[in-house]
Amino acid sequence: MKTQVSMIGNSAALASALDQVSRLAPVNRPILVLGERGTGKELAAERLHYLSGRWDAPLLKVNCAAIADSLLESELFGHEAGAFTGATRAQQGRFERAEGGSLFLDEVATMSLRLQEKLLRVVEYGEFERLGGQQTLRVDVRVIAATNVDLKQAAAEGLFRNDLLDRLSFDVVHLPALRQRSEDIPELAQHFAVQMCAELGWDLFAGFTPGAMQTLMAHPWPGNVRELKNAVERSLHRWGDPAEPVDEVVIDPFKSPFAEEIETPATPSLPDETGEPAPVPVPFNERMDMIEKQLLQEALAGQGHNQRRTAESLGLTYDQLRGLVRKHGLTRRRRRE
Repeated sequence: MKTQVSMIGNSAALASALDQVSRLAPVNRPILVLGERGTGKELAAERLHYLSGRWDAPLLKVNCAAIADSLLESELFGHEAGAFTGATRAQQGRFERAEGGSLFLDEVATMSLRLQEKLLRVVEYGEFERLGGQQTLRVDVRVIAATNVDLKQAAAEGLFRNDLLDRLSFDVVHLPALRQRSEDIPELAQHFAVQMCAELGWDLFAGFTPGAMQTLMAHPWPGNVRELKNAVERSLHRWGDPAEPVDEVVIDPFKSPFAEEIETPATPSLPDETGEPAPVPVPFNERMDMIEKQLLQEALAGQGHNQRRTAESLGLTYDQLRGLVRKHGLTRRRRRE
Protein backbone atom coordinates (compact mmCIF):
# COMPACT_ATOMS: atom_id res chain seq x y z
CA MET A 1 0.00 0.00 0.00
CA LYS A 2 1.26 3.46 -0.83
CA THR A 3 1.66 5.73 2.17
CA GLN A 4 -0.01 9.09 2.27
CA VAL A 5 2.04 12.06 1.11
CA SER A 6 1.80 15.04 3.47
CA MET A 7 1.31 18.65 2.45
CA ILE A 8 3.97 20.79 4.08
CA GLY A 9 3.17 23.99 5.95
CA ASN A 10 1.64 25.39 9.13
CA SER A 11 -0.24 28.39 7.78
CA ALA A 12 -3.85 28.97 8.76
CA ALA A 13 -4.96 28.83 5.11
CA LEU A 14 -3.42 25.41 4.49
CA ALA A 15 -4.56 24.08 7.87
CA SER A 16 -8.15 25.06 7.08
CA ALA A 17 -8.06 23.28 3.69
CA LEU A 18 -6.48 20.13 5.15
CA ASP A 19 -8.99 20.07 7.99
CA GLN A 20 -11.82 20.16 5.44
CA VAL A 21 -10.17 17.30 3.51
CA SER A 22 -9.85 15.22 6.68
CA ARG A 23 -13.52 15.75 7.55
CA LEU A 24 -14.64 14.85 4.02
CA ALA A 25 -12.45 11.75 3.70
CA PRO A 26 -14.85 9.26 5.36
CA VAL A 27 -17.90 10.68 3.53
CA ASN A 28 -18.58 8.42 0.54
CA ARG A 29 -19.43 11.18 -1.93
CA PRO A 30 -17.75 12.74 -5.00
CA ILE A 31 -15.48 15.65 -4.11
CA LEU A 32 -14.25 18.53 -6.26
CA VAL A 33 -10.79 19.97 -5.56
CA LEU A 34 -10.12 23.45 -6.93
CA GLY A 35 -6.83 25.32 -7.01
CA GLU A 36 -4.23 26.91 -9.23
CA ARG A 37 -1.63 24.76 -10.95
CA GLY A 38 0.99 23.54 -8.52
CA THR A 39 -1.10 23.92 -5.36
CA GLY A 40 -1.19 20.19 -4.58
CA LYS A 41 -4.56 18.99 -5.88
CA GLU A 42 -3.22 15.46 -6.38
CA LEU A 43 -1.88 15.40 -2.80
CA ALA A 44 -5.32 16.46 -1.55
CA ALA A 45 -6.87 13.58 -3.52
CA GLU A 46 -4.42 11.15 -1.93
CA ARG A 47 -5.33 12.45 1.51
CA LEU A 48 -9.05 12.04 0.75
CA HIS A 49 -8.43 8.42 -0.29
CA TYR A 50 -6.01 7.23 2.39
CA LEU A 51 -8.02 8.71 5.26
CA SER A 52 -11.20 7.06 3.98
CA GLY A 53 -12.52 3.54 4.41
CA ARG A 54 -11.24 2.82 0.90
CA TRP A 55 -7.57 3.20 1.92
CA ASP A 56 -6.69 -0.45 1.19
CA ALA A 57 -8.35 -0.42 -2.28
CA PRO A 58 -6.81 1.11 -5.43
CA LEU A 59 -6.39 4.84 -5.98
CA LEU A 60 -6.05 5.41 -9.72
CA LYS A 61 -5.30 8.75 -11.38
CA VAL A 62 -6.09 10.11 -14.83
CA ASN A 63 -4.97 13.44 -16.26
CA CYS A 64 -7.84 14.15 -18.63
CA ALA A 65 -5.89 16.90 -20.40
CA ALA A 66 -3.02 14.56 -21.27
CA ILE A 67 -5.13 12.02 -23.19
CA ALA A 68 -6.88 12.65 -26.50
CA ASP A 69 -10.66 12.55 -26.21
CA SER A 70 -10.83 9.59 -28.61
CA LEU A 71 -8.63 7.57 -26.24
CA LEU A 72 -9.93 8.91 -22.94
CA GLU A 73 -13.22 7.03 -23.23
CA SER A 74 -11.37 3.72 -23.60
CA GLU A 75 -8.97 4.67 -20.81
CA LEU A 76 -11.80 5.36 -18.38
CA PHE A 77 -14.42 2.82 -19.37
CA GLY A 78 -12.44 0.12 -21.19
CA HIS A 79 -13.25 -1.43 -24.56
CA GLU A 80 -14.33 -4.69 -26.14
CA ALA A 81 -12.36 -6.57 -28.78
CA GLY A 82 -12.95 -5.01 -32.19
CA ALA A 83 -14.25 -1.73 -30.77
CA PHE A 84 -11.75 0.16 -32.91
CA THR A 85 -8.75 -0.52 -35.11
CA GLY A 86 -6.08 -2.26 -33.07
CA ALA A 87 -8.44 -3.41 -30.29
CA THR A 88 -7.59 -7.11 -30.57
CA ARG A 89 -8.83 -8.00 -27.10
CA ALA A 90 -11.11 -6.65 -24.40
CA GLN A 91 -9.56 -4.33 -21.85
CA GLN A 92 -10.72 -3.00 -18.49
CA GLY A 93 -10.83 0.74 -17.97
CA ARG A 94 -9.80 2.73 -14.93
CA PHE A 95 -13.27 2.55 -13.37
CA GLU A 96 -13.21 -1.25 -13.35
CA ARG A 97 -9.64 -1.39 -12.07
CA ALA A 98 -10.46 1.08 -9.26
CA GLU A 99 -13.32 -1.10 -7.95
CA GLY A 100 -13.86 -0.43 -4.25
CA GLY A 101 -11.39 2.45 -4.29
CA SER A 102 -11.09 5.96 -5.68
CA LEU A 103 -10.52 7.48 -9.11
CA PHE A 104 -8.82 10.90 -9.33
CA LEU A 105 -9.79 12.83 -12.47
CA ASP A 106 -7.37 15.73 -12.86
CA GLU A 107 -8.15 18.57 -15.30
CA VAL A 108 -11.72 17.31 -15.56
CA ALA A 109 -12.79 20.55 -17.28
CA THR A 110 -11.02 19.43 -20.48
CA MET A 111 -13.36 16.45 -20.91
CA SER A 112 -15.75 16.64 -23.87
CA LEU A 113 -19.49 17.05 -23.30
CA ARG A 114 -20.07 13.55 -24.68
CA LEU A 115 -17.75 11.97 -22.13
CA GLN A 116 -19.17 14.20 -19.40
CA GLU A 117 -22.55 12.60 -20.04
CA LYS A 118 -21.08 9.11 -19.65
CA LEU A 119 -19.21 10.18 -16.51
CA LEU A 120 -22.45 11.57 -15.07
CA ARG A 121 -24.09 8.17 -15.39
CA VAL A 122 -21.25 6.45 -13.53
CA VAL A 123 -21.26 9.03 -10.75
CA GLU A 124 -25.06 8.94 -10.49
CA TYR A 125 -25.77 5.22 -10.84
CA GLY A 126 -22.40 3.43 -10.88
CA GLU A 127 -23.21 2.04 -14.34
CA PHE A 128 -21.51 2.18 -17.74
CA GLU A 129 -20.71 0.15 -20.86
CA ARG A 130 -17.29 -0.48 -22.29
CA LEU A 131 -16.50 1.14 -25.62
CA GLY A 132 -18.04 -1.12 -28.29
CA GLY A 133 -19.86 -3.18 -25.66
CA GLN A 134 -23.53 -3.84 -24.90
CA GLN A 135 -23.30 -5.22 -21.35
CA THR A 136 -23.98 -2.78 -18.53
CA LEU A 137 -21.29 -2.97 -15.85
CA ARG A 138 -21.59 -1.79 -12.26
CA VAL A 139 -18.77 -0.38 -10.12
CA ASP A 140 -18.29 1.06 -6.64
CA VAL A 141 -15.78 3.88 -7.13
CA ARG A 142 -15.46 7.24 -5.42
CA VAL A 143 -14.72 10.02 -7.91
CA ILE A 144 -12.40 12.86 -6.88
CA ALA A 145 -12.22 15.53 -9.59
CA ALA A 146 -9.88 18.50 -9.82
CA THR A 147 -9.35 21.54 -12.01
CA ASN A 148 -7.97 25.07 -12.02
CA VAL A 149 -10.85 26.28 -14.20
CA ASP A 150 -13.90 28.19 -12.97
CA LEU A 151 -16.42 25.38 -13.56
CA LYS A 152 -19.44 27.53 -12.77
CA GLN A 153 -18.38 29.94 -15.51
CA ALA A 154 -17.63 27.02 -17.85
CA ALA A 155 -21.11 25.63 -17.18
CA ALA A 156 -22.67 29.03 -17.85
CA GLU A 157 -20.86 29.10 -21.21
CA GLY A 158 -22.09 25.61 -22.10
CA LEU A 159 -18.63 24.04 -21.83
CA PHE A 160 -19.41 21.90 -18.77
CA ARG A 161 -22.60 20.09 -17.85
CA ASN A 162 -24.51 21.68 -15.00
CA ASP A 163 -25.89 18.32 -13.85
CA LEU A 164 -22.40 16.80 -13.71
CA LEU A 165 -21.12 19.82 -11.79
CA ASP A 166 -23.93 19.35 -9.27
CA ARG A 167 -23.02 15.68 -8.78
CA LEU A 168 -19.27 16.25 -8.49
CA SER A 169 -19.60 19.09 -6.02
CA PHE A 170 -21.08 17.38 -2.97
CA ASP A 171 -18.46 19.61 -1.42
CA VAL A 172 -15.64 21.69 -2.88
CA VAL A 173 -12.13 21.90 -1.42
CA HIS A 174 -10.35 25.16 -2.25
CA LEU A 175 -6.56 24.90 -2.02
CA PRO A 176 -4.75 28.17 -1.26
CA ALA A 177 -2.15 29.52 -3.65
CA LEU A 178 1.38 29.81 -2.26
CA ARG A 179 1.13 33.62 -2.20
CA GLN A 180 -1.87 33.17 0.12
CA ARG A 181 0.25 31.17 2.59
CA SER A 182 3.64 32.81 2.17
CA GLU A 183 4.59 31.96 5.77
CA ASP A 184 5.02 28.36 4.58
CA ILE A 185 7.74 29.29 2.06
CA PRO A 186 10.76 28.91 4.43
CA GLU A 187 9.64 25.43 5.54
CA LEU A 188 8.91 24.31 1.99
CA ALA A 189 12.20 25.70 0.69
CA GLN A 190 14.12 23.93 3.45
CA HIS A 191 12.33 20.66 2.70
CA PHE A 192 13.07 20.78 -1.03
CA ALA A 193 16.66 21.87 -0.40
CA VAL A 194 17.36 18.94 1.93
CA GLN A 195 15.93 16.54 -0.65
CA MET A 196 18.12 18.07 -3.37
CA CYS A 197 21.21 17.86 -1.15
CA ALA A 198 20.69 14.11 -0.83
CA GLU A 199 20.37 13.83 -4.60
CA LEU A 200 23.56 15.87 -5.10
CA GLY A 201 25.43 13.75 -2.57
CA TRP A 202 25.91 16.60 -0.09
CA ASP A 203 26.20 15.65 3.59
CA LEU A 204 24.18 18.65 4.81
CA PHE A 205 22.35 21.75 3.73
CA ALA A 206 24.01 24.97 4.90
CA GLY A 207 20.82 27.00 4.52
CA PHE A 208 19.88 30.18 2.67
CA THR A 209 21.36 33.60 3.33
CA PRO A 210 18.91 36.30 4.53
CA GLY A 211 19.08 37.89 1.06
CA ALA A 212 18.25 34.62 -0.69
CA MET A 213 15.34 33.97 1.66
CA GLN A 214 14.08 37.51 1.06
CA THR A 215 14.08 36.77 -2.67
CA LEU A 216 12.06 33.60 -2.08
CA MET A 217 9.58 35.45 0.11
CA ALA A 218 9.15 38.37 -2.31
CA HIS A 219 8.37 36.34 -5.45
CA PRO A 220 4.61 35.89 -6.19
CA TRP A 221 5.09 32.23 -7.32
CA PRO A 222 2.42 31.99 -10.06
CA GLY A 223 3.41 28.32 -10.43
CA ASN A 224 2.94 27.81 -6.67
CA VAL A 225 4.70 24.97 -4.82
CA ARG A 226 5.84 23.28 -8.03
CA GLU A 227 7.58 26.46 -9.17
CA LEU A 228 9.16 26.94 -5.74
CA LYS A 229 10.48 23.38 -5.76
CA ASN A 230 12.07 23.86 -9.18
CA ALA A 231 13.64 27.17 -8.17
CA VAL A 232 15.13 25.74 -4.97
CA GLU A 233 16.54 22.68 -6.69
CA ARG A 234 17.94 24.76 -9.56
CA SER A 235 19.52 27.22 -7.15
CA LEU A 236 21.31 24.50 -5.17
CA HIS A 237 22.57 22.86 -8.35
CA ARG A 238 23.97 26.12 -9.66
CA TRP A 239 25.38 27.16 -6.27
CA GLY A 240 27.44 23.98 -6.07
CA ASP A 241 29.04 24.67 -2.66
CA PRO A 242 27.64 22.50 0.15
CA ALA A 243 29.72 24.30 2.78
CA GLU A 244 28.28 27.80 2.19
CA PRO A 245 24.67 29.02 2.53
CA VAL A 246 22.96 29.57 -0.81
CA ASP A 247 23.14 33.27 -1.61
CA GLU A 248 21.66 33.35 -5.11
CA VAL A 249 18.17 32.16 -6.03
CA VAL A 250 17.58 31.38 -9.70
CA ILE A 251 13.86 31.81 -10.30
CA ASP A 252 13.89 32.39 -14.05
CA PRO A 253 16.31 30.07 -15.89
CA PHE A 254 15.41 31.72 -19.21
CA LYS A 255 16.89 35.05 -18.18
CA SER A 256 20.12 35.39 -20.12
CA PRO A 257 23.21 36.51 -18.17
CA PHE A 258 24.38 38.22 -21.38
CA ALA A 259 21.30 40.40 -21.88
CA GLU A 260 22.16 44.09 -22.03
CA GLU A 261 20.42 46.37 -19.60
CA ILE A 262 18.49 49.18 -21.28
CA GLU A 263 18.94 52.53 -19.62
CA THR A 264 15.74 54.29 -18.65
CA PRO A 265 15.55 57.72 -20.35
CA ALA A 266 15.74 60.65 -17.99
CA THR A 267 12.53 62.45 -17.10
CA PRO A 268 12.29 65.74 -19.01
CA SER A 269 12.76 68.79 -16.81
CA LEU A 270 12.09 72.53 -16.86
CA PRO A 271 13.94 75.20 -14.91
CA ASP A 272 12.35 76.18 -11.60
CA GLU A 273 12.36 79.61 -9.92
CA THR A 274 16.04 79.29 -9.04
CA GLY A 275 16.97 78.53 -12.60
CA GLU A 276 17.70 74.90 -11.79
CA PRO A 277 15.93 72.27 -13.93
CA ALA A 278 12.95 70.68 -12.19
CA PRO A 279 11.25 67.45 -13.25
CA VAL A 280 8.17 67.86 -15.41
CA PRO A 281 5.31 66.30 -13.47
CA VAL A 282 3.56 63.38 -15.15
CA PRO A 283 -0.20 63.23 -14.48
CA PHE A 284 -1.08 60.52 -11.97
CA ASN A 285 -3.49 58.64 -14.27
CA GLU A 286 -0.99 58.67 -17.11
CA ARG A 287 1.76 57.32 -14.86
CA MET A 288 -0.53 54.55 -13.54
CA ASP A 289 -1.45 53.58 -17.10
CA MET A 290 2.24 53.33 -17.97
CA ILE A 291 2.92 51.11 -14.96
CA GLU A 292 -0.14 48.95 -15.71
CA LYS A 293 0.90 48.50 -19.35
CA GLN A 294 4.46 47.57 -18.38
CA LEU A 295 3.24 44.98 -15.86
CA LEU A 296 0.93 43.47 -18.48
CA GLN A 297 3.71 43.30 -21.08
CA GLU A 298 6.07 41.58 -18.63
CA ALA A 299 3.41 39.12 -17.46
CA LEU A 300 2.35 38.24 -21.01
CA ALA A 301 5.95 37.72 -22.07
CA GLY A 302 6.59 35.53 -19.03
CA GLN A 303 3.65 33.30 -19.96
CA GLY A 304 4.47 33.08 -23.68
CA HIS A 305 1.57 35.47 -24.44
CA ASN A 306 -0.92 32.82 -23.27
CA GLN A 307 -3.69 35.03 -21.93
CA ARG A 308 -5.37 32.41 -19.75
CA ARG A 309 -2.12 31.58 -17.94
CA THR A 310 -1.30 35.27 -17.66
CA ALA A 311 -4.69 35.98 -16.09
CA GLU A 312 -4.11 33.20 -13.54
CA SER A 313 -0.63 34.50 -12.69
CA LEU A 314 -1.99 38.01 -12.06
CA GLY A 315 -5.03 36.84 -10.10
CA LEU A 316 -7.41 38.20 -12.75
CA THR A 317 -10.29 36.63 -14.60
CA TYR A 318 -9.78 35.93 -18.29
CA ASP A 319 -12.32 38.63 -19.21
CA GLN A 320 -10.55 41.21 -17.02
CA LEU A 321 -7.23 40.47 -18.69
CA ARG A 322 -8.78 40.66 -22.16
CA GLY A 323 -10.17 44.09 -21.32
CA LEU A 324 -6.77 45.35 -20.17
CA VAL A 325 -5.08 43.91 -23.26
CA ARG A 326 -7.50 45.76 -25.51
CA LYS A 327 -7.18 48.94 -23.42
CA HIS A 328 -3.42 49.08 -23.92
CA GLY A 329 -3.42 47.80 -27.51
CA LEU A 330 -1.43 44.67 -26.70
CA THR A 331 -3.45 42.31 -28.90
CA ARG A 332 -1.24 40.13 -31.06
CA ARG A 333 -2.73 39.27 -34.46
CA ARG A 334 -1.97 35.78 -35.69
CA ARG A 335 -0.20 35.54 -39.01
CA ARG A 336 -1.87 33.55 -41.74
CA GLU A 337 -0.04 30.39 -42.71
